[in-house]
Amino acid sequence: MGTDLDELLRSLRVWDPEITELRSFDTATAPAAPLPLFTAWFAEAVAAGQPEPHTMSLATTDAEGTPDVRTVMLHGADEHGWHFASHAGSRKGRHLAARPYAALGFYWPALGRQVRVRGRVTVAPAEVADADLHARSTGALAAALVGHQSEVLSGHEELERASEAAWERAQREPDASVPSWTVYVLAPDEVEFFQGDARRRHVRLDYRRDEDGGWVRGLLWP
Repeated sequence: MGTDLDELLRSLRVWDPEITELRSFDTATAPAAPLPLFTAWFAEAVAAGQPEPHTMSLATTDAEGTPDVRTVMLHGADEHGWHFASHAGSRKGRHLAARPYAALGFYWPALGRQVRVRGRVTVAPAEVADADLHARSTGALAAALVGHQSEVLSGHEELERASEAAWERAQREPDASVPSWTVYVLAPDEVEFFQGDARRRHVRLDYRRDEDGGWVRGLLWP
């Protein structure tokens, strides 16, 4: 049976009050830098029961400037930037090698909040990537050992064979090295915090780097 996409879209609502708690956002009390506010909002998203709040959209561009986007996991955030990881030879890895700039997007509908981050991306030292990989689960190590991310796959059977071998090795060698595993650090030039409002008077607080490396805050029209 067919589905009428337009009708389905019109039936949907954003921020159901039974599910979403839209909170006030007093920008006058916001910290001078974005990281403390991000940390506080992240903790509130976790406390609100937001599923997988650590997932984020990662946008990159290839050498010709063609954009791409995918969902990845946040591995950390500190004074150096926002951290994520992938294989260096993956599509995102090739994009970042050609154009080392990216944007991140977090969406936490439980609170009607978004956070957008964009800036230059650098590669963390190899020992950081190794520690990152081995701090994760056996399944994560097995997936990394499979490799070939973004390459053409001939069929599911090939993946099953490679995955089975990788799982066996991950269990046998929990310290196995994956040289292509790379931790990327996005040092932000801009971070925007968006708080939804039931009357569409959304609050958008924007942090931008100034010439001295500090932060300038300002409001944006919704």
